[in-house]
Amino acid sequence: MKKFILTTLAFLALNIGFTQDQKQTLPDLSLKDINGKMVNVKDYAKKGKMVIISFWATWCAPCKKELNNINELYEEWKTKYDVIVVAVSIDNARNVMKVKPYVDGQAWPFDVLLDVNSDMMRAMNVVNPPHTFLLDKTGNIVYSHTGYLEGDEFTLEEKMKALIN
Repeated sequence: MKKFILTTLAFLALNIGFTQDQKQTLPDLSLKDINGKMVNVKDYAKKGKMVIISFWATWCAPCKKELNNINELYEEWKTKYDVIVVAVSIDNARNVMKVKPYVDGQAWPFDVLLDVNSDMMRAMNVVNPPHTFLLDKTGNIVYSHTGYLEGDEFTLEEKMKALIN
């Protein structure tokens, strides 16, 4: 397991590392939201707002905990940081029917997209959920975090705070 984690970290360092000259943003692809509407993911980078992209799945307990904790802070964050949250479900075709009932039950106010074929996941080099990205107001990815520990949402808030100062 330790070797797998080290190999994965080395792969990520090689594949998602970028310099200040190489700005990374969202891929130009379309996904359905939980209501069946097609959404071009790249459009989120053009809204002039900070954007949090969170990859999650209904079977991933840390993912759900992270999004529930973000949900508790979301109204405050929208006011303070002009941020929007997009939760990208990576549930496969067998599990995708569980997404909308779960989201409705949690009363998440943010957009939820369905990445059933893992297109966005591959495009953004996401290996495992939860994986969270923060985009600045010009659409550039400025922060990326894999995994979730209680309190990680406050680190995310510090990153947002730094962008407005």
